[in-house]
Amino acid sequence: MEQYMPFIWIGFLLIMIVCEAFTTQLVSIWFVIGAACAAVTTIFTDSIIIQSVVFVAVSFVALIITRPIVKKFKSSRNKVSTNADRIIGKTGIMLSDINDIDEVGQAKVEGKIWSVKSGKVPIAATSKVTVLSIEGVKLIVEPINE
Repeated sequence: MEQYMPFIWIGFLLIMIVCEAFTTQLVSIWFVIGAACAAVTTIFTDSIIIQSVVFVAVSFVALIITRPIVKKFKSSRNKVSTNADRIIGKTGIMLSDINDIDEVGQAKVEGKIWSVKSGKVPIAATSKVTVLSIEGVKLIVEPINE
């Protein structure tokens, strides 16, 4: 059995590479690294236990080391940027009153009419507002104190 272990580890490595190729979530890259190290370990020892310990240890260490990189990669991929993002921080004019923070009004920002919600306080028509964020298709605004 020991003479076949390099081929078993290389086979496992190839299976993990194929799994990684078919997913976009980076779910098996750590096992690829662990299997490669376990395959190299077969040069130095015939002990399946030592090879398995090397596989588990290297996979775990690779997971711990690369986790922040993978999280950063995933979070940057999940953000869908739109052209509407450019109006955050811009100033607009209220076209209707918002008397309640749950009420929806309208404002004109950069020449376009948007549905808006107040972030905190009621806002009167003709007041100047600043766009804080976008929530769905509504702008979240706050009045500008002049």
